[in-house]
Amino acid sequence: MKKLKLKELESCLQQVDTFESPKLLLEQYPTRPHIAACMLYTIHNTFDDIENKTIADLGCGCGMLSIGSAMLGAGFCVGLDIDADALEIFNTNIEDFELMNVNMVQCDVCSLSDSMSDTFDTVIMNPPFGTKHNKGIDMIFLKTALQMAKTAVYSLHKTSTRQHIQKKAAEWDVKMEVLAELRFDLPASYKFHKKKSVDIEVDFIRFSAKKS
Repeated sequence: MKKLKLKELESCLQQVDTFESPKLLLEQYPTRPHIAACMLYTIHNTFDDIENKTIADLGCGCGMLSIGSAMLGAGFCVGLDIDADALEIFNTNIEDFELMNVNMVQCDVCSLSDSMSDTFDTVIMNPPFGTKHNKGIDMIFLKTALQMAKTAVYSLHKTSTRQHIQKKAAEWDVKMEVLAELRFDLPASYKFHKKKSVDIEVDFIRFSAKKS
């Protein structure tokens, strides 16, 4: 398989269509191509957790992380999201990129049952951060992801919540490693946003699904 360079991957991801009318209640902020490329490149090259692996993308939105995973040689990738409009854009992206190894499921990630345990090698996600009306949803996503993954979960979380997440990881007997501190530039997507963009400090974290 051709090894994509980081810049090549980012350039490809810039072609991915994202939300036209993001929904505030679902905290729909697209993963920026630069951040998605950095995440996936690290997962692929440092941990070998993408190529030929089965991958779930929780809260996949328009499919940025799923499509990037497919480009890096994922065996099979499934995006899961509650929003039919986002999945419609995702489906268009799959067709535009002519990807055969990506699928999607419309579902509420927070309601997934234990029957999904150990279904995927790797789970990659940019979950809702749990602000506004969704307090605690980031932890529900994380707990679900850890049940689904055989090997590891890669996720973005606000740096301000790191201590809380460390406490939860210890409770769940899960190894947690902060791989990078990123600045997530959120463009003005909603009417109440006064600035053109806001930088949020975000941790890119790897969780080992089973403690060795």
